Amino acid sequence: MRITFLVPSAYSMRGDVRAVLNLAAELAGGHEVEVVSVKRTREKPFFPVSPRVAMRWLMDVRPGVPHLLPRGQMRTEVALWRMLRSLRSDVLVTARPGLSVQSARYAPREIVRIAREWNRPVVAGPIRRFYPRLDAVVASSASGRDEWIRLLDDELSVHAIPDALPAGPWPRSRMDNRIVCAGGRLVQQKAYDRLIRAFAIVADKRPDWRLRLYGSGPEDKRLRTLAADLGLHNHVYFMGATSDLAGEFAKASIVAVPSRQEPLGMTVMEALSCGVPIVAFDSPRGPAEFLRPGKDSVLVAEGEGEIESYAAALLALVDDERRRVALATGALESASGRASDVIAGRWQELMYGLRSRT
Repeated sequence: MRITFLVPSAYSMRGDVRAVLNLAAELAGGHEVEVVSVKRTREKPFFPVSPRVAMRWLMDVRPGVPHLLPRGQMRTEVALWRMLRSLRSDVLVTARPGLSVQSARYAPREIVRIAREWNRPVVAGPIRRFYPRLDAVVASSASGRDEWIRLLDDELSVHAIPDALPAGPWPRSRMDNRIVCAGGRLVQQKAYDRLIRAFAIVADKRPDWRLRLYGSGPEDKRLRTLAADLGLHNHVYFMGATSDLAGEFAKASIVAVPSRQEPLGMTVMEALSCGVPIVAFDSPRGPAEFLRPGKDSVLVAEGEGEIESYAAALLALVDDERRRVALATGALESASGRASDVIAGRWQELMYGLRSRT
């Protein structure tokens, strides 16, 4: 079976890109798999790509690369239209609603067309009009599936399959470092300001513990200023972006996830795969969708006094090594259900089932 994944940019530092590359690598063990990036934005992808996975792009927008025609939305749409009309795959999986709408409009009907969704739809009109032409929609969580069923009024074609972790073996935390880790894009949705304020309380009571924050993004300067204003220059370290977040999590004894929403959950799952317990807020569509509180994690209620409550949850784990180790064991159990071979098996079952109907 020939499988094509179509993404806006396979070169960016995003959790959805990481998830697609993980799945593509596992499926490539038994199928011909390619990842098509609409845009190429850098020399090499930020995340590693399996040598078994073919990579190509439609538009090279790297700085300094000459172009015969001016860049623009029309040029992008023409390149995408040409690629879809000429595609000769058995299965096409599109990441992002804009690409899925184009797949529904232009990809050959004999190809099984699947929309991979992580977020709730923002512009519902084109989705309601064109998504019925697709063979399936796959959400990353049960609540996501429910939202897409309500939008499309079609329970049979909407499925829930979580994202796959990278192929093992995974790095394993020894749980002996006095380090709290957090990682991801530095954007408002991730709410790292809540974590920094809470860690100021932790550092005051347990000054031998450190917070390492991995990632980059528009919130970087503001978060650094906040840490400096709180006098945390010796306690909070901005480590920059890394393509091996799991390897860094394995150096920690606690992973903090302060997100307001976590529709993808790759950061959560990578932490669990390292055997590190998680402290997270119990937000709507938040990390709770991917966790088993009390077995692999601790959840903190949002609202009044949330900063103090989050700090108290961190301190409780800092002071209780036995509980940290017990949650770490549960974390590994949770991660086993997201192993790449397990998730790829569910995708293969869906793809073969859809192909048998065409």
